[in-house]
Amino acid sequence: MSPIGTPVAAERPARGERPPQARTSCGWPLALLALAVVAVGCADLVAGRSLGPAEVWQALGGGGEATTRHVVLQLRLPRALVALGAGASLGLAGIVLQSALRNPLAGPEVTGVTPGAVLGAVTATGLGLAGWRSPEAVVVAATLGGFAGAGLLWLLAGRQQADPAQTAVHGVLVSAVLSGLTAMVLLVAPGELGSVVQWLVGSTEGRVWDHWHLLWPWAAGWGLAAGALAVPLTMLRCGDEQAAAAGLATGRARVTALVCAVALTAGAVSAVGALGFVGLLVPHLAFALFGADLRRALPGAALLGATVVCGADAGSQWLSRALADALEMDRLSVPTGALTTCVGAALLLLVARRGTAGG
Repeated sequence: MSPIGTPVAAERPARGERPPQARTSCGWPLALLALAVVAVGCADLVAGRSLGPAEVWQALGGGGEATTRHVVLQLRLPRALVALGAGASLGLAGIVLQSALRNPLAGPEVTGVTPGAVLGAVTATGLGLAGWRSPEAVVVAATLGGFAGAGLLWLLAGRQQADPAQTAVHGVLVSAVLSGLTAMVLLVAPGELGSVVQWLVGSTEGRVWDHWHLLWPWAAGWGLAAGALAVPLTMLRCGDEQAAAAGLATGRARVTALVCAVALTAGAVSAVGALGFVGLLVPHLAFALFGADLRRALPGAALLGATVVCGADAGSQWLSRALADALEMDRLSVPTGALTTCVGAALLLLVARRGTAGG
């Protein structure tokens, strides 16, 4: 004890060091989210028609009829994995964008990244250069479109990129322009409407192993790149002046982060299309659970995104079954993107109203 009765410095945690109980408490949300990912993955496998949990489990073990094994192993399993991978990519892309731009509204959907990726995929399809069943060409086209959208936002924002309000306004403008160009492409090539509507709404239907084999190395590589940016992004969230004073090259770090976010978004869009509000709202949940330290918030956002998208896919399948039975239809398919957009819009409205009431 010191002469005045207070503990000496050696008895207190060092500056910037988290207490052991705080580190332990941060580990619980990650563990629970990992369990949630497993749970929604299992729910997605049993959400389809005609096969129950027992038959699905038997097919996963190599038993059951050949038709059952084909449905589970060649259709349902890759669909669930693609939903998990795309959700993780969108969650990471959103949190990287919001941190790099210091803007809580800087999701891929409203910064021109997702509309640009959709425009690239739709244009390539209209020109016959890519198709829904040629994922490699779609990834290239979506990536080029995503970079074009992000570059257009960068040019419009100019020196005001650090202003969240100006960035949000320019992002909405760029997204609207790119969405208009996509509509024009569809008018020029109306015969391609059926093949690109899934990109416009967002759907995991028809995802097979080819899509997963292309998505997972792309998502894993850029996910590791996002993890390497955890410390620079945390510094950027504190402001450019503070980050520069700490020795960070803010311009280079921000460009690198934007490249990473665009690549993650393009990979997800090429696999499942434009899933609304995932990249915008998931980062808010991650920051609420893990705080501002991106070393924990980044993996948390990836797990949250995977849980949200895969859970939405399972929910859309169950909703499709319920609506088909209620309307006495043989088959009805509710796109996953329609569910994420409706639920995301409702949550965003709730958050906005609570923020207004609090203000």
